[in-house]
Amino acid sequence: MSAQHPIDTRLPAMLRSGRLLRGVFNGIPSPAIVEMCAFAGFDFVLLDNEHGSAGLETTEHMLRAARASGIPTVVRCLEHDLARTLDLGVSAVQIPMVDTAAHAASLVQRVKYPTRGQPGLRGAAFSTRAAGYGAFGGTAHTAASNDGVALIVMIETPEGVANAAAIAAVPGVDAVFVGPNDLAHSMGFDNRWNEPPVQAAIERALKAVAAAGKCPGILALTPEEEARYAAWGARYVASNTAGIILKALRDVARQGR
Repeated sequence: MSAQHPIDTRLPAMLRSGRLLRGVFNGIPSPAIVEMCAFAGFDFVLLDNEHGSAGLETTEHMLRAARASGIPTVVRCLEHDLARTLDLGVSAVQIPMVDTAAHAASLVQRVKYPTRGQPGLRGAAFSTRAAGYGAFGGTAHTAASNDGVALIVMIETPEGVANAAAIAAVPGVDAVFVGPNDLAHSMGFDNRWNEPPVQAAIERALKAVAAAGKCPGILALTPEEEARYAAWGARYVASNTAGIILKALRDVARQGR
């Protein structure tokens, strides 16, 4: 029996498919929750290592749970963790606070291995989980990683919104995700992302990304938000496990009161 490669490489094609992908942010360090997301039927799970509390060891276990249960996994990480996160064996990395095309292009270089015909700056090590600890190392691994691991960048400021089309046009950027909470804060509205000026900025960014031929993404916490953003082009839509779990717990706690 042949072993399964650690990396689930389906996500780049899914982002190009044109269909709506529904996933969920998870900042809770629990492989069991990752499995639940898969069994619930989400298209992807997004491990939040920007705001979540998981270390790399726990993230690796969550990636194992995702691979075993069959769900593509994105890891949102800070740039200083990018190389090590890639070596864990992710389907995609999602990088916050990208304001310019030049920044996006530099991230592409760091995600890609240098191969013939493909410039890149990612360091090669085949003893990692991503390469099956050597079982899947070499040129087959570098080619599969370059083609099968997606890069998703985040727009979270007015500068990013203004540059959305140029950011999306960068070769190697697979999707552009608009962060409504940080965008609202950067525009002076605290966390009130439903204020009309913030919604107008979100609409502008999503439509610019779609027009550039890339997949627009957004946080959507209600069906109404998802429908509105989908009408503006969003196809990579995420909610949040903490909010879902807290709501369910509150509903049970309030029964009969």
